[in-house]
Amino acid sequence: MRLSSRLLAAACAVCAAPVVSLATVTVDLELSLVVDVSGSISNAEFGLQRGGYSAAFRNASIQNQITNTLNGRSGKIAVNVIYWSGANEHTEVVPWTLLDSVAACNAFADAIDLTGRVYDGQTCVQGALDFSSPAFATNMFDGFRKVIDISSDGDNNQLEPGRTVAQARADALSRVDVINALVIEDAPSTALLNYYQTQVIGGTGAFALQATFQTFATAIAQKLTFEIPTPGAAALLGIGGLVGLRRRR
Repeated sequence: MRLSSRLLAAACAVCAAPVVSLATVTVDLELSLVVDVSGSISNAEFGLQRGGYSAAFRNASIQNQITNTLNGRSGKIAVNVIYWSGANEHTEVVPWTLLDSVAACNAFADAIDLTGRVYDGQTCVQGALDFSSPAFATNMFDGFRKVIDISSDGDNNQLEPGRTVAQARADALSRVDVINALVIEDAPSTALLNYYQTQVIGGTGAFALQATFQTFATAIAQKLTFEIPTPGAAALLGIGGLVGLRRRR
């Protein structure tokens, strides 16, 4: 069968077309915000958390820290938001998003404000870690640093069968550089902070901060300042000090 000249030209054009491949975007930081929405958190307290995160990404100082390109930085980070509660209760409410401008930061804050509460069950820390950590391998970003930032007002009170927090932390740290925590309590206690310091956080420079729901917005802004690479150094890890960025593959 002979091809018409028109069909032959179309076939040649297809053969000559460049192959398009999906490529990862290089960023200074991949940050997963893993937010506790368990039953011990009231709807008003949930609102304080949500508002604290969105306000932080509208903060001009943090926006400048994200987009600054001094000292070889790309001026880009990638962030997502996950709400979690009990076993099998975890949802990515804001997908992985590239923040490379003030407009992108403001749009991300707007997306956070639009999220609704999806759970109010128990507190399954290992489930939150198991859900959040694998996404770093498939999110189409290549960060020089990969961080899970988990916030919660309680310790683990629901175990998944055959799974422990220690196992989840170890598996997560095989995929990311650091797990940090923000511990929230109306009356801060050393017991809960110690639990997150000894059982949950991990990696070089890992740290846990403590706040009340009323001071949550200030605390999350401070925490992001510690986690986002600063223009004057490779990375500022708050309690851990200055360390060099390294690409994790």
